[in-house]
Order: sequence, then structure tokens, then C-alpha cells
Amino acid sequence: MTQIEYKFSEDFAKKMDAEDPMKGFRDRFFFPQVNGKEAIYFCGNSLGLQPKSVKSYLDKELDNWAKLGVDGHFHGENAWYHIRQKSKPALAEIVGAHTHEVVAMNNLTSNLHFLMVSFYQPTKKRNKIIVEAGAFPSDMYMLESQVKFHGLDPDEVIVELNPREGEHTLRTEDILREIENQGDSLALVNMAGIQYYTGQLFDIKSITEAAHNQGAYAGFDLAHAAGNARLKLHEWNVDFATWCSYKYMNSGPGNVSGIFVHERFADRPDLPRFAGWWGYDEGQRFLMEKGFIPMHGADGWQVANSNVLALAAHQASLDIFQEAGIENLRAKSEKLTGYLAFLIEQIGGKSGILEIITPNNPAERGCQLSLHIHRGGKAVFDEWYSQGVVGDWRNPNVIRLAPTPLYNSFLDVYRFGLILEQSLKKFA
Repeated sequence: MTQIEYKFSEDFAKKMDAEDPMKGFRDRFFFPQVNGKEAIYFCGNSLGLQPKSVKSYLDKELDNWAKLGVDGHFHGENAWYHIRQKSKPALAEIVGAHTHEVVAMNNLTSNLHFLMVSFYQPTKKRNKIIVEAGAFPSDMYMLESQVKFHGLDPDEVIVELNPREGEHTLRTEDILREIENQGDSLALVNMAGIQYYTGQLFDIKSITEAAHNQGAYAGFDLAHAAGNARLKLHEWNVDFATWCSYKYMNSGPGNVSGIFVHERFADRPDLPRFAGWWGYDEGQRFLMEKGFIPMHGADGWQVANSNVLALAAHQASLDIFQEAGIENLRAKSEKLTGYLAFLIEQIGGKSGILEIITPNNPAERGCQLSLHIHRGGKAVFDEWYSQGVVGDWRNPNVIRLAPTPLYNSFLDVYRFGLILEQSLKKFA
């Protein structure tokens, strides 16, 4: 990426927006208001904005339901029996996979549980799981319950990786060293793609390779990475992954998750799994016979039939992603977050009030910056919100800001800079 000479000026921000090939996508989303004014919405890492097209996508399926009833499963433009197929090309592009390696289904934590059935089969010797310390609570609870399900002690089996003293993020060499140290006791590395609290993007490729060198599986929670970072899951040889669609993929609160399972497991009926009717070979599904025959690829991990209305909302955003192109969005993201980092350092870097704890290297982060608040605590966050900034507070003292390339602008970032400048005077 060409080095940009950032400036804290409205003219600079407007010039960047005028030259932005992605600028038109902003108008395709609804923006909430704060105190009667359009918000500076930097919270796509928690819930993406609603595409204006969602209603028409939902109405189409509601109309099919009204007119066709049960026949909608096999008739109409988007016959529901095969509706999962529509999202596959976009999902494959977003996570760097083949279409048969991905499928939209369930929710993230339930998908982790289902995938753990296949990829965590501990033995007396090989039973350790490596995870980053401070993983999202749902992941921690999932891992604890999975370990207990196998009659093991989480305190003995789950290996949590902490940053070095005085540092906020993990060094890749420390992760790889611990994987090697665990050796043939290691069953699984199950980390985030992007750490939700710090915003650190892990080196998924190197971590996967290191896990495989020890005979272990590598799986990732991509809740904060899918639709945000460059991913090449197939090329990196990742065993499995899952993500949610309501953050950077803008598909609605609590909406459908998705999974990736590498193609080397595409035809492995011997792999243990908790099976259901919708994962059964669809060519024979209506024979209603005993003996589970999984579908080819990730589809074989499906359990329940597709949530048609959820997938309709999901597709509204995925179609925008395909039009924009994940590489184009990522290129803008690096510039946009780079501008935010520049303004924070220039305006507040010497204030002693806040500190960016997300890596400075764009290759080690997505669009999110996490700010450690040293003075003022949540009052700083509340002050920003009163001025129209929608970010995200995380206890005990972090504010997360995520300028999202699909709908945020350089002018948004500049306006935040003005608010930051004024608020620092108040908390100095």
C-alpha cells in the first residue's frame, strides 16, 4: 500500500472520500441517530448496520411463503430445499475457500460445539487445547464444557497463552513456541482469528502449520475476522473454522453463522459428528432410512434445515460484498483505520489518557482499534457517545472503535478526531 501523508483536516478527509472507489456503498445502509443526528458508527465489530435492501429480500421470501406454502421448498426462484447454495460463492470468497468447504448454518457457539465433536477426540496422551488467554467468554465456556464432557479437568487440559509482561498482545513466536513445547500432548489449537478485546489478528497460517507439525488440529473462531481481514483458509490448510454474520457481514442481530471444513475431510464419514437430517445426502434424504450418509464437504455437518428468512437477510449483505470485493474493502480498511490511528496518536498520544493496544502493523489487525483508557474510565466512552460516537465499551477499561470500509468514511474519522480533541480537554 502506498504510504499516505495523513492530515487532521476536513479538506483532507473530504479529498480521501472523493477519491474512494468504495464511497457509493455507504448510501446502501441505514445509519442510527444519536441525539437527533446521524451517528458516527464505529461499532461494526459488534453489530453491522442494516443494508437498505434487506426488507426487499425478506419480502420476497415472505411472498413465496404466502403464495406457495410448503411448495416453496421445491418451487419458485429460490427453492428453499437448496437455498443454502446461494450464499456459498460469497462466503467462499470472504474466507478464502472452495464453495463445498463452506455452508451457512446455526449460530457460532453451537457450530463450535458441533465441530469439536469431530476435531477434539482426546486420548490419555494427546488431550491439550491451546487458546489465547482472555478469549471471548462463549469460547471459554464452550471449551470448558467440551473438556468436561470428555471427563477431563479444564485447568489441566486448556493451555491459555498470555502476552509477555507489560505487553497487550501475543507475539507469534511465543504462540509457535508453546505449540512446539506441548508436542504430542497437543490435540487442538482453537484460537480466535482476531482477538475480540485487543483487535490483534493472529498469524493463522503459521499457527496452523505449527499445530499440524505436532499432529494436532487447528480451528479458529472468525467472529471478528470474517468480512474484515484477508483470509485464505483453504490455502492455509486450516482444519475448521466458524464465524457469525451479524458483525462485519451486516446480516442482522443474532443471525446465521457459517462454517468452514477443509476439503480433505469432505468425504470422511468415519469422522465422529452429531448428525441430523439436513446433513444427510440430499439425493437420498427423503428415503428416510437409518444409517447416516453425510453430504460432501461442509454440508455434511448440517443438522437442521435452513432458516430461510435468516438466509434472506444474510444474502442481502453478501450480494453487496460480492459487488464490492473483499480485496477492495480490505485496501480501504487499511487506509481508514490508518487514518484513525494517526488522529488518535496525534491528538491524544501524549495525553496519558488513552493508548492504542491494537498492533500498529496493518497486517496484524483488522479495522478495529482498541483503546486502553488510563484516566476517566467509562466516562470517556459516555462523553463520546453523547457527541454521537457509537463505539463499544469493554470492562475494565477498553473502548473499541471499528471504522468499517463498507459504510464508514474518512469524514467520519475526522469528525471523531474533533470530538476526541474536545474530550481530552475535559479529562486532562
